Amino acid sequence: MAAGYAEILRTRHAARLLAGTLTGRLPNATAAIAVVFFVRAEGGSYSLAGALTAVYGVATAVGQPLLGRAVDLYGQPRVMLPASVLSALGMVLLAVAGIDPVAVAYAAVLVAGLATPPLEGGLRALWPSVLTREEQVHTAYAMDAIAQEVMFTVGPLLVTVSIALWSPAAALLLINALGVLGALSVVLSGPSRSWRSAPREAHWLGALRSPGLLALLGSFFFVGLALGAIIVAASAYADDHGSDTMYGWLMAANGLGALLGGLVYGARRWSGAPEKRLRILVALLAVGYLPLTLVPGLPAMAALTVVSGLFLAPSIACAFIVVDRHAPRGTVTEAFSWLVTAFGVGTALGTAAAGPAVELGGTGASFAVAGGGGIAALVVLLATQRVLAAPGCPRSVEGVDENDRNRAVEPGFSSGHQA
Repeated sequence: MAAGYAEILRTRHAARLLAGTLTGRLPNATAAIAVVFFVRAEGGSYSLAGALTAVYGVATAVGQPLLGRAVDLYGQPRVMLPASVLSALGMVLLAVAGIDPVAVAYAAVLVAGLATPPLEGGLRALWPSVLTREEQVHTAYAMDAIAQEVMFTVGPLLVTVSIALWSPAAALLLINALGVLGALSVVLSGPSRSWRSAPREAHWLGALRSPGLLALLGSFFFVGLALGAIIVAASAYADDHGSDTMYGWLMAANGLGALLGGLVYGARRWSGAPEKRLRILVALLAVGYLPLTLVPGLPAMAALTVVSGLFLAPSIACAFIVVDRHAPRGTVTEAFSWLVTAFGVGTALGTAAAGPAVELGGTGASFAVAGGGGIAALVVLLATQRVLAAPGCPRSVEGVDENDRNRAVEPGFSSGHQA
């Protein structure tokens, strides 16, 4: 199982790009917890902390596809590094100025969010120019999804350790300094400097003119909603059982499930249309969420939480392939960034919906929000089978530049057509 991943990491530039991207994304992965700790240390309320975090999240959702389009037009170094520095300066302003005046704090997180570099989409754009075989790209997508689980576990731990050793302000500065260094490592690499998007048709909608991409975004909005609901529901479950540490165990169990599922999925070479496989994976993901509504005792709940995470990383990895097949030519970074935005907005709304569900119907109701999100994601995919049946923008193998991200295809396929 590990042989395929090891082969990719031994490929020139691969380990550097993966590590640099994950490090560069640390500020975004830890922003919520870092901002909350900082605001509370400054004497601010939880309401202010939540509002600042929400502004950051919305700004990131808006900025990602815009910066992704800029990357497709102008290349990675000219966009990624300035954006990373500007985003870090926004958080530096917050750390130095504090929360008084509050308008400066809002402006700081707004800038930090809008300028968050689209490193996630950028990495997926680079894999085809780094890896030599199509099946390696497929495995790299799975490895990418697995690495995200690790980052979202290690990142908050790094913040809490930094706070314990120094202060919440120092944690903000450290995380964002690491983010700039990570982005710098990526953009100075050979693949990033030489990558160019395929020629694109001028269109104000950009990647969003693809019906298949819109269908996928709609589905993964609800996948994000389900995940956001689980975050709140797990906290409510821990409160019901009088143990704050139980929340950490449940989220770790969910992450473990995603890690195991991603490892198994990426170790196998898949055949057949990825759109069909994605429907199966999302169906299994939805089924895994439903038993959580039973809210059993901790041992059983931990096991169910592991199961609920098993198909998350495989679904995301498969979605990467589908995005690549349906993104209009020359818009692939923007398309991946839209997927990040849809997922992030769904997660935010999932946390918002699960809170009232706890108050109205208890912990089981909040887990039901997650189950409903999974079912809705599947319904969207089933209702849009026609537009997802085949890529909307056929591409020719001949004459494709080696840095053209759109040539990365599923094993058994060639530029969006079955072999």
